[in-house]
Amino acid sequence: DILVDGKLCDCDIVVDCKVGDPIPLEVKLTNWSKHSVGPFALTVTPYQDYQNGVHNYELQDAITFVGSNTFYIDSVKPTKDSVYFGALLFLYTGDFYLNIKFHEDNCSKELPLSWFCLPSVHIRAMEPIV
Repeated sequence: DILVDGKLCDCDIVVDCKVGDPIPLEVKLTNWSKHSVGPFALTVTPYQDYQNGVHNYELQDAITFVGSNTFYIDSVKPTKDSVYFGALLFLYTGDFYLNIKFHEDNCSKELPLSWFCLPSVHIRAMEPIV
């Protein structure tokens, strides 16, 4: 599950946020397999989709992470959850998306397939109402 500002995200939901306010990001992974998985890492990468097949990943002047955009995970035990917290800070208005990817390594073959199908996260950063 992915939550942005406390709201569960899936492909049909747009999360609205205010420019200049830190927005909490939570990634919850549940291991339904019969064995522990890990160690591994996942990275959250923001981008803009220009709707013509072009994605802009050069957003260092528009979005910053409070902390790191990479979560390092030792292991997730069978039938257990592992939750990772971060925060985003949007500096400009616009529609943004989050791409969440697992780092490739030897253990990636053991990761649950559902983890590779995390929902697309759509965030609309708006000017604060004064």
